[in-house]
Amino acid sequence: MSGHLLEVSDLHVSFETAGGEVKAVRGVDFFLDRGETLAIVGESGCGKSVTVQTVMRLNPEPPAVIRKGSILYQGEDLVPKTDRQMRQYRGKEFAMIFQDAMTSLNPTTKIGKQMREMILAHQDMTREQARGRIVEMLALVGLPNPEEIYERFPHTLSGGQRQRVMIAMALCGKPSVLFADEPTTALDVTIQAQILELMNRLKKELNMGIVFITHNMGVVARMADRIAVMYAGQIVESGTAADIFYRPKHPYTLGLLGSMPSLRGEIPERLLSIPGTPPDLFAPPQGCGFAARCSRCMRVCMNRVPEVTLAGEGHSVRCWLMDSRAGGGEPPAGRKEAPELSADGGKEGKI
Repeated sequence: MSGHLLEVSDLHVSFETAGGEVKAVRGVDFFLDRGETLAIVGESGCGKSVTVQTVMRLNPEPPAVIRKGSILYQGEDLVPKTDRQMRQYRGKEFAMIFQDAMTSLNPTTKIGKQMREMILAHQDMTREQARGRIVEMLALVGLPNPEEIYERFPHTLSGGQRQRVMIAMALCGKPSVLFADEPTTALDVTIQAQILELMNRLKKELNMGIVFITHNMGVVARMADRIAVMYAGQIVESGTAADIFYRPKHPYTLGLLGSMPSLRGEIPERLLSIPGTPPDLFAPPQGCGFAARCSRCMRVCMNRVPEVTLAGEGHSVRCWLMDSRAGGGEPPAGRKEAPELSADGGKEGKI
């Protein structure tokens, strides 16, 4: 039995389309405990949202198909569950803050009615009790005049207020796991900071776990206890926030961090960029998904998928550079390139 609140193991998710099979998630592993925040980071299209929507079973099946893997919540596997059975988890055990609050709320229905429908679907309450809970949650997320907000339509609220409504709606059932998919997108920095502070406070008060999906490394630094870096449907590096920010190993992680401007007043000659584009997941690469864009690519990277290697306690990396024959994650002394490995794992003469 898993000792974690949520544990995802070797998850493979595909979408069957008229053009072929899209292998969107290819062997993802992560876990979440109560009272912690796991940030899943990576560029658009890497599979972040598909992964968490699969945990909640929100992707229509078909075209989505879980090819392999397990999703353990408090030791119980959710993969065999039917959609009817999963309704007992959504909104009660799991909740989600979607990326765009305006399109996630029904513009023709008042805020109170939308939230009341969700509460009555999962809890044994009267309409008056539900109203009291809603007003309480709207006040908890810092909205002024919650009684007035209850009677308003979404379009009459600002972007920050709508996002707070989404957070209040997600928290009405007091879930154990909160999935936040880019919850601060398109908000100004002042409102963004307020929402992040709110989520951190509610995490402590409700003792819940948060899976935070983003590509904003600044937000990650503020929110995350642990970080999983995702690329081409795989988690290529994971560890504590200190591991990822101060001891990164994977070239993609280094590229993400190198593209961030410094907040210490240091002015680099030029910010780094990662050349090329992500691979086509209709036909994923035979080897490492990042190989075609990696400046330290070796022959083995193009032909074999790297195994997960531990770079420290709780710090895992999926990269051939971690192999002892390639220097164990560090470039050889006095050299700018790592040694090349052959497809069978043997060392080549070129260094």
